Amino acid sequence: MSLALAVLDTNVELEANLPCRKFDPDLWFSDVPAELELAKSLCGDCPLRAACLSGAVDRAEPWGVWGGEIFERGAVVPRKRPRGRPRKEDAARDAELRTEVEARMAANESAETRSNVRLAA
Repeated sequence: MSLALAVLDTNVELEANLPCRKFDPDLWFSDVPAELELAKSLCGDCPLRAACLSGAVDRAEPWGVWGGEIFERGAVVPRKRPRGRPRKEDAARDAELRTEVEARMAANESAETRSNVRLAA
């Protein structure tokens, strides 16, 4: 009698090490700007970051952190602002961050086209 050994699924092992699987999921959908910035930083070294971002853009995710970017109403925003009128220096920083986000989105799109990696919905 022989015993068949199941092949290890490396995808399960990979998913267990993703930041969005290791930390509290509410962090990626917080209303607190500082917590969203923390979630963005945790996405920094994720091997699925580009695919996650691409999938979120394709799905027009309504909110949350996806692929290291903050989504609000289906669009990427540079950072979540607290309620009230923004300070002038915050508005200037938002303009710079918006340009940086657009550049990263363009870079991710070109990388995505080359690798054709997709996230399952």
